[in-house]
Amino acid sequence: MREPDAALHSGAVSADPVSVHGGIDVTTDAEAREPGGPTPAPESVLVVDDDPFIARLLEIELRAAGYAVRVASDGEQALALVQDELPDLVLADVMMPNMDGFELTRRLRKDSRTSSVSVILLTARGLSADKLEGFSVGADDYIVKPFDTPELLARIRGVLRRAREMRAQSPLTALPGNVRIEEEIERRVRSGEPFAVLYSDLDHFKAYNDHYGFLRGDRVIQFTARLVQEAALEVGGEGTFVGHVGGDDFVVVCAADAAEAIARAVIDRFDREVPNHYDPADRERGFIEVVDRRGETQRFPVLSISIGIASSARRRFTHFAEAVAVATEMKAYTKSTQGSSFAADRRTS
Repeated sequence: MREPDAALHSGAVSADPVSVHGGIDVTTDAEAREPGGPTPAPESVLVVDDDPFIARLLEIELRAAGYAVRVASDGEQALALVQDELPDLVLADVMMPNMDGFELTRRLRKDSRTSSVSVILLTARGLSADKLEGFSVGADDYIVKPFDTPELLARIRGVLRRAREMRAQSPLTALPGNVRIEEEIERRVRSGEPFAVLYSDLDHFKAYNDHYGFLRGDRVIQFTARLVQEAALEVGGEGTFVGHVGGDDFVVVCAADAAEAIARAVIDRFDREVPNHYDPADRERGFIEVVDRRGETQRFPVLSISIGIASSARRRFTHFAEAVAVATEMKAYTKSTQGSSFAADRRTS
């Protein structure tokens, strides 16, 4: 197989590189977003109000704003509808017969199937005690009637936006996840300004996890997240984006001329600090021993980091998946070396 025209740093090539498409999905999501592909489903809202006039008014306004809307007349009916089809948001009146909005919110939060649904409570009572109770049972927002429709729609958009951001965020590192990574790369593609994607992961992380356990493995991932973020922002500036694909994989999106400097800074800091995550005896030896499935003892060196760089400085990308594919290929290329290293793509369009 022909080697890509790449610059490899901090290591010698020991094997022919291969193109590996891993980490971020570069096929299914890309195809789904091609021009002419399926239109994303509208966000859904369940309106819960025992006043048919208010419920109908809300249904009309929300449908006009582009939401898919269902209506329930009380909390019991709302619970049944939520369990039948999970909405993105429940917009519920507080004062209702049988089950009020507070109890409905409590029930939603207690059930693991519905605990992540966003909830906005509506009420004619604007007392601070009522608002505090609404927030204490888990409501995301609290709106007093009579409400201004533009403000209501703005509050709904805000709650749904925060929910999307939370779903797109890594719970382990608090960094943006795959959805935001894709959006950021696609934004850079559309802008036309030169940019670079750095795709990194850790070498021998599975062996580390097997040897020390997942709790210490998680701490290494959190350490790497902080290190990558700090190095990327210090070198690349405020416009630099850092995301967590999952596991031990991270992505940096930055100005094209900052990419290699960021990679060097990440590698220097990682190699200097990662030994602190080993027991003294293992650190002194420079390796750990792990028994494989066949009962044989394998030696693994101290963790290192491999980084692949794709840049639009020399070639033009028309879709986020193209940049991801090149960065993934470069990462696979540099992982054939021992120790921390990065490979930058040098091919032109």
